[in-house]
Amino acid sequence: MCGGEPRGAQMSRAGDGVLGSGGDDEESDGDGGEVDPAAADAGATQKKRKKRNKKKSKKKTKPDSPVEQTSPPRIPLDQLFPSGEFPEGEVQSYQATARTTAAERRHDSRQYWEDEAFLKNYRKAAEIHRQTRRWVQETAKPGQSLHDIAVGIEDSVRALLDNAGLEPGDGLKSGMGFPTGLCLNNQVAHYTPNPGQKPVVLQQQDVLTVDFGVHINGWIVDSAFTTAFDPTYDNLLAAVKDATNTGVKTAGIDVRISDVSAAIQEVMESYEVEIRGKTYRVKPVRNLSGHNIKQYHIHGGKSIPFVKTRDQTKMEEGEVFAIETFGTTGRGYIVDDVGVYGYGLNHDAPLNVPVSLSSAKRLHKTIRENFGTIVFCRRYLERLGVEKYLAGMNCLIQHGVVEEYGPLMDVKGSYSAQFEHTFLLRETHKEIFSRGDDY
Repeated sequence: MCGGEPRGAQMSRAGDGVLGSGGDDEESDGDGGEVDPAAADAGATQKKRKKRNKKKSKKKTKPDSPVEQTSPPRIPLDQLFPSGEFPEGEVQSYQATARTTAAERRHDSRQYWEDEAFLKNYRKAAEIHRQTRRWVQETAKPGQSLHDIAVGIEDSVRALLDNAGLEPGDGLKSGMGFPTGLCLNNQVAHYTPNPGQKPVVLQQQDVLTVDFGVHINGWIVDSAFTTAFDPTYDNLLAAVKDATNTGVKTAGIDVRISDVSAAIQEVMESYEVEIRGKTYRVKPVRNLSGHNIKQYHIHGGKSIPFVKTRDQTKMEEGEVFAIETFGTTGRGYIVDDVGVYGYGLNHDAPLNVPVSLSSAKRLHKTIRENFGTIVFCRRYLERLGVEKYLAGMNCLIQHGVVEEYGPLMDVKGSYSAQFEHTFLLRETHKEIFSRGDDY
């Protein structure tokens, strides 16, 4: 990981040598009798031999070997980092900007970032993301079902958190930041394999985007990458990765969002990709955007488009952002696909929902206890043992208590890619929590 300590903390070492107590030397019983020189020499030699034997008898415990993560990752992160110190994210200096008095005043409302526990939790979540995605990058192959990949990601995250999330309230302490997104080709965002859907199997010619989040106490590390098994798509992936890194580099305190968007667009549109004899200019998706993150809210209210706008909103100290970019060979404009991605509890919804359907009331209680305003999917509900929930869910959606989210796609036959990083705007620099040696 860039800017951090190596993965896998050293375990505490045991085995300090235990010193034995020396025996008393025997004294002569004679009163002033002569001592035989030969006997004295023999006694001295015997004492030296005893001393040497004592040294040899010391037992030193062999130091424990460093604990390494398994594949798939299942060792809780607290066991790999017993000190509680997790790798720091990449540190980037700000580009020269003029600080405004108003921004300095407003930052007082975001003092949480100065809390050491906040930083430790974010760094821990980021390390869990890195270890989990490394396993995906090493094992995802054509012939695997997207369902198995998604479950493998989620099982890994929960194992590293050491929190299965099956009891009420556990999922609010830590867990998945949102449903695992696994998008193929023209599917741009928000596809996850849900119960009842036809199994989707990864093919050699597919472009696969993996987007998942890890949260601790509601603070979400949101990061994504795209992989392909055919080098044909390398330039598409390079364009989007470059655009994301440009957005991260441009971001800073008092930087206008429109400037970040313009930098992203310029870089992405400078790339072309040739697919089966036809050349395509890589286009930024115009109606998606990056966003800031607030506690238990993946979208905090500020948006960062991938095309230049007139938005003069500024980034501010203490804010957490997820800079993501989507590039496509299609129209650069997404529409709804069929199916359901997930659901989210409306943060304005009352505790006592105005519905008469008893199943809807029970479901609402389950959602509040296990997810709060964290986005979830059907797979997560069924994992908790919830059954026959569709009628209750539809009732909650109709009454505005829960929002439903669907998959998003570009034109059929096109290919898309995504890269994303989560970072914090600190006083003197920005810390890119999710940075790794992979992207």
